[in-house]
Amino acid sequence: MSYQNIAAALSPQDIQEIKAALQKIQQKMPFLVTLSTEERRKLVKMGDKSLAFVNNSVTAAQSNREILPATFDVEELVRDYQLATTLTELLISVQQLAEQVDDTLMAVGSEAMTSSLTVYDYVKTASKKTPGLKTVAEQLGERFKAIKGRPTKAASGS
Repeated sequence: MSYQNIAAALSPQDIQEIKAALQKIQQKMPFLVTLSTEERRKLVKMGDKSLAFVNNSVTAAQSNREILPATFDVEELVRDYQLATTLTELLISVQQLAEQVDDTLMAVGSEAMTSSLTVYDYVKTASKKTPGLKTVAEQLGERFKAIKGRPTKAASGS
């Protein structure tokens, strides 16, 4: 769907139901782990190009059990492979949803910022003649003050 002005809202009940659905998804996968950067670095990676290799390894292991050590668990290899392919499929769906949420957040955030900039311009202009708006204009203007050592967006030309 192409982007147009977003006019939507989520009710508190919708938000609660979405969070409950996400929690339910996590409950369905109690085996999920969180890896540290170091752990991720040390692991042997299975990417798209390795999928055929692993699939062929599973077939070879199942067909030639006698050449493998007795301690090698072929069924565990099969389970790992099946879970990896299933998680890959689920990850694609989750990534698509995350991308849509991220794009929608960017679009609606842009809409809110654009409208807020319009409000700020009107408040700045009106504060010169309307009592009580000077403080509001200054408060809104805080967003554009430069951080020490960093130029403002306007000053940097961005």
